[in-house]
Amino acid sequence: MSEQDDRKLTASKNIAIGGISTECSSYSPLYQKERDFTIVEGQELLDVVNFPFADYDIEVHPVFFNKSVPGGPIESNYFDQIKDKFIEELKLIDNLDGVLLLMHGAMFVDAIEDPEGDFIASVRETVGQDCIISVSFDLHGQITDKIVKNIDAFAAFRTAPHIDVKDTYRRSSMMLAKALQENYRPYVVWSAIPLLVSGEMSSTFVEPCQSIYESFKLYDQEPGILDSNLMIGYVWADTQRATASSVVTCTNQSSGSVICKSIAKQYWEVRKELKSDMKTGDIKEAIDWLGEDFSIIADSGDNPTAGGVGERADILKVILDTDIGRTLFAGIASKSAYDELKKGNKFKIGGTFGGSGPSLELKAESVYFKNQCAIVEVKDTTIVISEVRRPFHNLTDFIDLMLDLKDFRLLVVKSGYLSPELQELSVPSFMVLSEGAVNQDLSSIKNIYRKRKTYPFQDFDDFIPEVSNGLNLIG
Repeated sequence: MSEQDDRKLTASKNIAIGGISTECSSYSPLYQKERDFTIVEGQELLDVVNFPFADYDIEVHPVFFNKSVPGGPIESNYFDQIKDKFIEELKLIDNLDGVLLLMHGAMFVDAIEDPEGDFIASVRETVGQDCIISVSFDLHGQITDKIVKNIDAFAAFRTAPHIDVKDTYRRSSMMLAKALQENYRPYVVWSAIPLLVSGEMSSTFVEPCQSIYESFKLYDQEPGILDSNLMIGYVWADTQRATASSVVTCTNQSSGSVICKSIAKQYWEVRKELKSDMKTGDIKEAIDWLGEDFSIIADSGDNPTAGGVGERADILKVILDTDIGRTLFAGIASKSAYDELKKGNKFKIGGTFGGSGPSLELKAESVYFKNQCAIVEVKDTTIVISEVRRPFHNLTDFIDLMLDLKDFRLLVVKSGYLSPELQELSVPSFMVLSEGAVNQDLSSIKNIYRKRKTYPFQDFDDFIPEVSNGLNLIG
């Protein structure tokens, strides 16, 4: 018997790992169903978390982790189905001491105001009050009292664009492992901040958010503080819980309250400095801005990684109607166009997923297929048509399709802020405030259910942070 097997047999604690993670625009007509989610389970799930629980005499039981590319609301039947399945699998595990939940925080399900809160509350009811529940969130998630009162530890991403996913899993895992090993129960406290902007306006790689997030490591060294977080929230879900917030895991709630208020005040005080780190405007302004060197334009309103449909052809139409020179449009999602191109060189694109915008009838001068994509030439433009919704953020995305960015004057991607790899190219970039389910022109999006007052939808100054442990306000 190996040393690892021996440690597993003698483990003094048992935990389960799993969850559900996606980001849902309530403005999208494209509902997410079972087929949109990838299931991560077994050893693959353990590899995703990648934490040495055995070193803490903890045996791990992977349940499953369902995740998807952000999109529209989740079908309520699927949400109920996956929640019930998760709970049933939890019930099969005896003597659970802890649960590690991998979540996002920005799910939207019709008729359920707080899907994450509902999911986490069901887990708590199943495992009992003595079980330690630690969760990891995306910093664009929403927090509620229902979530906080049912968890014991919390860690969220500290980078946007997100390059610290593994580190966040490590932080939430470490808090769980130490609490079980040292036999104590941490607390989570939070403060709602009536401020809601897009991720593009609050990137952690530029000021003012860069300094705020850098301060968290110092906060974490304060007595009684385990983990400090600022949640930017998710602006494209018109819901009562949509807000920014500060969240702190602590061993002393009074100390946690002080840090929570400090983070909330820091963020509130810089609210009028929050803006995109890219030049912005409409597509005409973007084309007028173009120089002779290679440049990137981001079609932000239809960004699939923020919840956009990914198949609007508004920007593509303007590109095709304008004599720009060699352009790579990567990409646009359309299974129907992909299937048409399998049969011939004529195809229609745009409007097939219900995302509005023009429907274009085009003829490919050439086409080849690779990695569930059709790469077509139309006029002086190479268009990548994907069979499924997906981003094109990494350099390998282009290399795998046998595309060399050096062959083009312009790259158009459906994105908000550029991915780290595209940013590292250090080329001129422009974010188009285009139409779509994740429209960056916040003044134009509808707000029916969102709480008032929320900046920048309403301008006001009278904000004093209040801190809650999910059950009571903390002084």
